[in-house]
Amino acid sequence: QVQFVESGGGLVQPGGSLRLSCAASGSIASVYEMGWYRQAPGKQHKLVAGINKGGNTVYADSVKGRFTISRDNAKNTVYLQMNSLKPEDTAVYYCNSDTGLFWGQGTQVTVSS
Repeated sequence: QVQFVESGGGLVQPGGSLRLSCAASGSIASVYEMGWYRQAPGKQHKLVAGINKGGNTVYADSVKGRFTISRDNAKNTVYLQMNSLKPEDTAVYYCNSDTGLFWGQGTQVTVSS
């Protein structure tokens, strides 16, 4: 199955921005839905943004208006633009498909002053 490698995380101050990238090992053109998830310490993975083949998007209420998910099938890459970051956004961020069975290594996002 397709595997995903996340990158772009880092340490930023509140109000800052990051752009996360998810590089797939194969074609994602046939993947119905791609999503970004995050896992805070001691918590389960939670969907924060999703995008389907038609370009329709969904967002968790906590990130609406601040995060934007996009999908470039030609580059087999999914992006998450994160603006106006808050300390509560701190987590390891992962991408996956709707049918994915395994999690990658994720990328750490830390929002702190």
